[in-house]
Amino acid sequence: MPDTPPALPDTLLLWDIDGTLIDSGHAGKRALRAGLRAGLGLDDALDWLDFFGRTDFWVARAILRRHGLAETPAGIGRVLDAYLAQLGAAMASPPARVLPGVREIVETVAARPGIAQGLLTGNLRRGAEAKLAPLGLRGFFPFGAFADDSESRNDLGPHAVRRAAEHHGVPFAPERVFVIGDTPHDIECGKAIGARTIAVATGRHSLEELRRHRPAAAFANLADAPAFFAALGRPPGQGRAD
Repeated sequence: MPDTPPALPDTLLLWDIDGTLIDSGHAGKRALRAGLRAGLGLDDALDWLDFFGRTDFWVARAILRRHGLAETPAGIGRVLDAYLAQLGAAMASPPARVLPGVREIVETVAARPGIAQGLLTGNLRRGAEAKLAPLGLRGFFPFGAFADDSESRNDLGPHAVRRAAEHHGVPFAPERVFVIGDTPHDIECGKAIGARTIAVATGRHSLEELRRHRPAAAFANLADAPAFFAALGRPPGQGRAD
């Protein structure tokens, strides 16, 4: 008898990066401070800026506005290029780390045909790669949506879902899409596309604060992989039979 073809995925996980997959040790903020000094001659501790759940383009625009500089595409590009030039060194000192349970979950998903996974992040694509590659996570996410797609976080979801469908050759129903993140902005972003949301309190927001935004599920961390998969509504690996 011929081999049974593997089940096509019918569940899609879209992961945030900072505070969800990894703890970068504030590498982004440190790289941005160093980049502003080296590339634009600006000395700014950035303590006034709320990075969390924002896109890199939003952050760059906010910095230009703060310093009375023109919010032009060229100006935004200078800020972001200066940041990216410093990011690799910032990731190494102090070293970033994968958050509890994450590696087990993404490896399990990668081995199961019923679940697909990609990124939904406010990082630029180049920034996402610089953060994930040194920790051995980049290869688990063949598609995603990034700050390159839109300055607004809530605009990113449709790009990620479309790329998932193109990559796997199947559509994903909104109720089988899960946006996973550590901020209220991640929850809002998921709800904007009708997706279910899983919040994890491994960033700056407490579990109680995240629950106030009514995610489908919320965890202190992802160390309990069976509980995470239970929140998806079925064991890992089940998917379409067609």
